[in-house]
Amino acid sequence: MGTFPILLTKPKLLLIGGGQIALQKAQALSRNQINFNIIASAFCHEIQALDIPMTHRPVCAEDFAGVNIVIDATGNPDVAKLVLQEKKKSYFLFNCVSQPELGDVYFPAILNVNDLKISVSTDGASPTISRIVRDKIAAFIPKQIPNLLAEKRVERQLGTLDIKTTQEQCLKLFSTVYLIGCGPGDVDLMTIKAYKTLQQMDVVFYDHLLTPEILALIPETTQKISVGKKKGCHLYRQEQINELLFEHAKRGLKIARLKCGDPYIFGRGAEEAEYLIKKGIKVEMISGISSALAGPACAGIPPTARNYATNMSIVSAHLAGCKINTDWLPLLKIPHHTIIVLMGLSFATQISELSLASGVNPQLPVAIISNASRADQDVRITDMQNLPTAAVGAQRPAILVIGDVVRLHEILSFASRADEGLSSSISEAGRLQELAVS
Repeated sequence: MGTFPILLTKPKLLLIGGGQIALQKAQALSRNQINFNIIASAFCHEIQALDIPMTHRPVCAEDFAGVNIVIDATGNPDVAKLVLQEKKKSYFLFNCVSQPELGDVYFPAILNVNDLKISVSTDGASPTISRIVRDKIAAFIPKQIPNLLAEKRVERQLGTLDIKTTQEQCLKLFSTVYLIGCGPGDVDLMTIKAYKTLQQMDVVFYDHLLTPEILALIPETTQKISVGKKKGCHLYRQEQINELLFEHAKRGLKIARLKCGDPYIFGRGAEEAEYLIKKGIKVEMISGISSALAGPACAGIPPTARNYATNMSIVSAHLAGCKINTDWLPLLKIPHHTIIVLMGLSFATQISELSLASGVNPQLPVAIISNASRADQDVRITDMQNLPTAAVGAQRPAILVIGDVVRLHEILSFASRADEGLSSSISEAGRLQELAVS
């Protein structure tokens, strides 16, 4: 026979029993602000501590008069028999904890989140499973739900409740946008957290620089949307990307925004996070390994090697409107200083000319690292005066590493990577790497 869950208002309830099972029922009824009477020959200390009406004696026929629901939590067959006899005289709903089949009502595991009530039942088969499922659901409920319910109660009373607006407001609370840093390109450099999160997404927005190996990690059932921006060719403006993320988040979806490197290291992740948070969308950031750190390491260049560098700066050479950023150029005159330049390859000529004009050492070592960590990684070692020539034909994405630490490439590049297919403009290094692989 089927069952149907309902909510009863103002029930008159009788609870029979004074032990631990009765205590569980009494506590559940109290949490739900249900008025009830409990009767038993003796009560455990925990029940006695409750602020509820209690009757200290065995249950009798007169106790059933006028009640709507009776709960037998005694486990005593004689009590159950008495209840069934009285049920024939005066109809009420009966729940027998020890013998559910005798009754006609079950009590589900109830989750209370202020005005939100969720009940989970197994039709009496396993209250334990009901409680476990209830607790799992509890972890899924957004913390803002009680506030939204309070707001909607007022709107309903005022007659201003709008269903479409309510639906959008509620769905937004269930959505999360994950800004996921995917590292410089090598799929093995993604974090475990990034991988695990990616497997649970409904929609993935990704940049064009992500490698096929990383994109292959996205489940086939997940919707994939490319929002990549190449130099001089933007499929979407940043403002459009922000809007796309929000439009999907309004549907209550779990969304991943995949970015190369780290979203907060010149990745515009902060802009997207700020936009979404102001729109009421939950945002989580999963950091990735920035090419500013992985790139030099993959090329055998330690940015803060002792006796070579005492400090380090990470800068971007690119400003809005494809303009060059020159604010960092004075850093080139600081001794024992490493500068890692992102988005600087296109401005190689300007960087060289402006630096030399300001008195920077023409022999200051510079490394151009293209496609760091990937199979087609390319490393070009040059100096400031020859940077424009070395930059010709260099692939993107690329970073520049400037400083004395670049000299360590000849020694440490063999320890940084020995994969087949890795190219280097240093022929001797290439030959030694081939020997290492063989």
